[in-house]
Amino acid sequence: MEGTVRERVMVRLERCVGCRSCEMACRVAHSRSGILRDAVCEEPRPLRRIFVEQAADSPAPFLCRHCEDAPCVRCCPTGALAFDEESRLVVYGVERCIGCHACVMACPFGVIQPGRGDGYVVKCDRCVGREEPACVEACPTKALVLESRFLSERRRRTAIQFVQAARGGPRVEDMLASGSP
Repeated sequence: MEGTVRERVMVRLERCVGCRSCEMACRVAHSRSGILRDAVCEEPRPLRRIFVEQAADSPAPFLCRHCEDAPCVRCCPTGALAFDEESRLVVYGVERCIGCHACVMACPFGVIQPGRGDGYVVKCDRCVGREEPACVEACPTKALVLESRFLSERRRRTAIQFVQAARGGPRVEDMLASGSP
């Protein structure tokens, strides 16, 4: 592990258009070549670690949430999955995995999948070694963002709305009651 805290990836469902750019970027980032042109021809084909599913007529990206009290970690009989306190990620050690797939069954988000080739399972590693995860970098609508950017944008929007309210716009009480900002 890099020894640094990795930020969570936040999903802004209202921005996702279902283009699946995140899925393709993930496959390429975890391919042997790391190049789209070559990755599409690799055998076995690289597996994605993010999944865009239709939910209530809208696309919704799903990826590992790196839970602090992760069900996949709790059920792993060999410790192949562990929560790394330093990076705040659920990390996978293939050398300890026995291929029982208990983690696949335990994941409440359905984002750990059986692997092929060298690994017994495949899950998001938050693109360790990259400054920003490939899925976040590839998202054209910025539906996937790092937590710090998400929170800073939310604070900025909220501040703008409160300033507008102070200058005679909607009352702050009305904004809060309606669910805005």
